[in-house]
Order: sequence, then C-alpha cells, then structure tokens
Amino acid sequence: MKVAVVGVTGLVGTVMCQVLEKRKFPVTEFLPVASARSVGKQVNFKGKSHTVISMEDAVNERPDIAIFSAGGSVSKEWAPRFAAVGTTVVDNSSAWRMEPGHKLVVPEVNAKVLSENDKIIANPNCSTIQLVVALAPLHDKYKIKRIVISTYQSFTGTGVKAVNQYQSEKDGIELKPEDMAYHYPIFENCLPHCDIFLDNAYTKEEMKLVHETRKILNDDSIGVTATAVRVPVHGGHSESVNLEFENEFDVEEIKALLTSMDGIVVIDDIQQNKYPMPHFAKDQDEVYVGRIRRDESIKNGLNLWIVADNLRKGAATNAVQIAEYLLAENLVGVSKVNG
Repeated sequence: MKVAVVGVTGLVGTVMCQVLEKRKFPVTEFLPVASARSVGKQVNFKGKSHTVISMEDAVNERPDIAIFSAGGSVSKEWAPRFAAVGTTVVDNSSAWRMEPGHKLVVPEVNAKVLSENDKIIANPNCSTIQLVVALAPLHDKYKIKRIVISTYQSFTGTGVKAVNQYQSEKDGIELKPEDMAYHYPIFENCLPHCDIFLDNAYTKEEMKLVHETRKILNDDSIGVTATAVRVPVHGGHSESVNLEFENEFDVEEIKALLTSMDGIVVIDDIQQNKYPMPHFAKDQDEVYVGRIRRDESIKNGLNLWIVADNLRKGAATNAVQIAEYLLAENLVGVSKVNG
C-alpha cells in the first residue's frame, strides 16, 4: 500500500502522519509531499527519515492513496492528476465538499456511499465532522427538524500562523499585521469570526455547517443555523447544539443510544461535575458528548455539548478512517485501475 501525504509539513499533515502510525495503517511505501519550498526537507515516519518530494514526482509514483491537506487551490489543481493515474484522493480542503458527484464522508455516518469509482473523496469541515457523528443516530431515530449551533473553535484550526500568533501574544511579543492570522488578538479573547464573511452576513465556516450537515445526513429539509467563534483553546472544538425533533424522545434513551455508537464517548454526570472539554479531547480520536438535557422552551427540544480534537477526528483521523474503510472493502488500489 503506497501512501502519499500531501501537505506533509503543515499542521494537519504532521498529525496525519502521527495518526497513520498510531492506527497502524499498512503503509508499505510512504511518500511525503509538499510545495516546492519544502522539497528536500526531511520528515520522520515510523522511526525513519524520509525526503519530501514534489507533487509531480508523487503523481509519477502512482500511490494507491493520497491524503491531501494542502489547501483548496492545490487540491483543485492536483487531485485530478492523482486520480487520473488511479490514485484515490482523500482531500481535507473545502475544494470538493459541495461538488456534485463527490462524496462527503464521515465513516461512522455514511461510509457505505463509497465505491471504487470514487477517486476524489472529500473530508468534511472539522466542526461538521464532530457534529454529524453525534447527530446521525438521533436523526435516524427521531428526525431532526432544526439545528442551532454555537461553536467554540480552537485557534489551531486556522493553522500554523494562528498558533504562532497565539504563542507570540502569550509571550508578549508584538507582531506585524502581516504576521497575524486574525484581525484582533486571540490570546485571552474570543472572535465571532471564523473564515470570511459572506453576503448573507454569515461566515464561510457557519455556512459550511449548514450545507455539509445536510449533505452528509442526506436531508435538505433540516433547518440549520450557526454562529462560529474562535477561542484561545488548545485541544479541540466545542459546540453547543440545540435540536428540535419531529418525534417524541426520552433523554435517558438518547444517552443510551449515543453511548452505543462507535466513535462517541458520553461524559454526562453533572453530580460529579463530569462533562466533555477540550482538555479531555486533545490527541484523542473520539467525539465526546455531554450536558444532554431537554430544551424546556419548545416541544421535542434537546440540548447537547459536543467536543472533539479538531486536528484529529476533525481532520487527520477522519481522513485516515476513510482510507481504512476503502482498504477494508477492497475499494482502493492503483492496480485495480491500471491493471
């Protein structure tokens, strides 16, 4: 199994390598790939040093799987070139998520939509992934009518520049405007501004939650509204989620249902002050759910608190899990395409 990690020197790319190792993905040949300025650098994988290669060289190597975390413009240009030689691309950017004909996949929710003909597969947005892992079983049983989401998203989701800004501000180092990932300080601050503002006054991040949730749950009738906030937190994204169901529910039944699901850890013991936090989620692959309680202001309303490591389940782990599913179902392999 020849595997390329594209964008290997970036924040998510580094975590992807760690996840491939931790989950013991059967990599027989590892291809670290990055932009021209990083070609020739050394990266470590499974205790060995590997030389970063160019996109062109990686395509010529015809990997079985290429996991991309290099930005939308790079993916638009290069993912089709990898696909043309038979490589299956799992892309972590927003480039393909809402493109017709391209699957948007969270393995616990909708992996069964995949086939060997899917050569460019989209990894959803980090905040969407943890949301739908928790909501999918509830939607199946009780039918969600409306979702109201407020996110508390780690600055690490913006990338290395944001991490450097946070650390510099923490250390009292003044930055030039061009070195800042955000318009305002992130240290000891909250920014109700994730990604760019759109014509409807929502941010791009907020609308990703709307469109991607509907696509993954395969239901455009669900009403979804979101406010996304960037917070000075390591360890993951948190979400306050309010649901309105069509059907009656029992809170204890919901807790039991979520507890039974793969990839979910329920922490909900208010008598002992136990609930999900990024402190628990950091470096973990699961989605944590707690503060499960009835919304007493509407009929069939429910409140949830959902937390996950945005670099793990929100990005790298989900991509690797897609690759694991493809391998387990014999849906991947250049030889299958090129004989």
